[in-house]
Amino acid sequence: MVFKADVGAWLKMDLDTAWVEKNIRWKDFGNGSRLGKVHRDGGAGLVLYHVRADAGEDAFQPHTHTGGEAYLVLRGEVYDDEGPYPAGNIVWMEPGSRHTPRTRGDTWILVLWPGGVEA
Repeated sequence: MVFKADVGAWLKMDLDTAWVEKNIRWKDFGNGSRLGKVHRDGGAGLVLYHVRADAGEDAFQPHTHTGGEAYLVLRGEVYDDEGPYPAGNIVWMEPGSRHTPRTRGDTWILVLWPGGVEA
């Protein structure tokens, strides 16, 4: 089960991409997507995903969230079998949930993995 809420109306979101580029170390996947590690604490991780508008359908592979997943769509749109999540949406996926997200437009996503992720 997926929980989502649009918090964009009351949460001011201004992504400072210049700061991000200077302070985040990126892993580029070579398919139009990249991942920046923000913080790790044991099995939990906070990461930033950037998926270019021209990224292919393979930007994300099917994966399972062993401890669940919470993410905030900062720009663009994420969608999967459960529906669309435009900028301003915060999404919670229960532990053990599996999905294959896709994106529309130049998309930035802040992701919290409380217990990691499995491909």
